[in-house]
Amino acid sequence: MIETELTEEEAEHFRLVTELEFVQCLGNPHYLNHLAQNGFLARSDLVNYLKYLQYWKLPEYARLIKYPVCLHMLELLQYESFRKECTNPQCTKYIEDQVLLHWQHYTRKRVAIHRNMHLHHLATTAAAAEPLTTDHPVP
Repeated sequence: MIETELTEEEAEHFRLVTELEFVQCLGNPHYLNHLAQNGFLARSDLVNYLKYLQYWKLPEYARLIKYPVCLHMLELLQYESFRKECTNPQCTKYIEDQVLLHWQHYTRKRVAIHRNMHLHHLATTAAAAEPLTTDHPVP
């Protein structure tokens, strides 16, 4: 086996990518249920790690996140009561349903916003293209 040593920059990048992947997994209610049912969410080392991961809510890191619901779950995981509830399959199903409803509403709302922006842009462009008229002749 050939061992290669990572440079400090490569190790930092690897850590960032690994933490990003883990944080985004927290957006999956079934993964949270798995962690809770196997006792991981009750372990103090994981609870401390979840506290450490709060830095992902800072804008310079949050911009890397593809699934923003994971930040909300990360926040909820700071509370022991939520971590305990994650063992309940009904809670998992409820969270999953709420996430899906949010995405459906968000998608419809976003489409409507983009359609209105497009129509506004077309109206503005058409108005700008019309020649100016005056009430009296220009000399």
